[in-house]
Amino acid sequence: MTGISKWKSLTIAGALAAVVFAGNEASAVTASPFAPLIGRWTGAGMIGYKASPAEKVKCRATYLLTDAEDELKQTIRCATPGGAVEIVSNVKETDGKLSGHWKETIRNFEGDLTGEVTPKGFHVVIQSSDVAANMDIVVNKDKQAVEIQFTNSSLIGMTLVMTKG
Repeated sequence: MTGISKWKSLTIAGALAAVVFAGNEASAVTASPFAPLIGRWTGAGMIGYKASPAEKVKCRATYLLTDAEDELKQTIRCATPGGAVEIVSNVKETDGKLSGHWKETIRNFEGDLTGEVTPKGFHVVIQSSDVAANMDIVVNKDKQAVEIQFTNSSLIGMTLVMTKG
């Protein structure tokens, strides 16, 4: 499978996740825009690499809210036939704007995180000399889609669909 074919597979997976969540808005206004995420999620998806074929991944995510209720701690751990991916983020929300720190611990990519709360979830940009990426999280009740597109790393992208519980 060529790099373009791998990316098409990831894009198709992302499009399928978008169809699953199309037309659904995030839950009503809550004390924190992070409230719908809080808890443990499990699911699967695809990950694309520049130097090897795309792989299926099985993942679990944990979201914890700090006592201040404006800061979220996110951990996403994924296993693939060829290895693992682990993402750890600390995200603060102020008036719909996001800021914080993002790190992929296996490959040691990390960067500053900025973004915004959207009607369906969150849009995040990660930027540093190590990594540049866009990350979208769409939440609908007990379903969540996560899509990450990398622009300067050994990873091309990752698309996940997870269920809470």
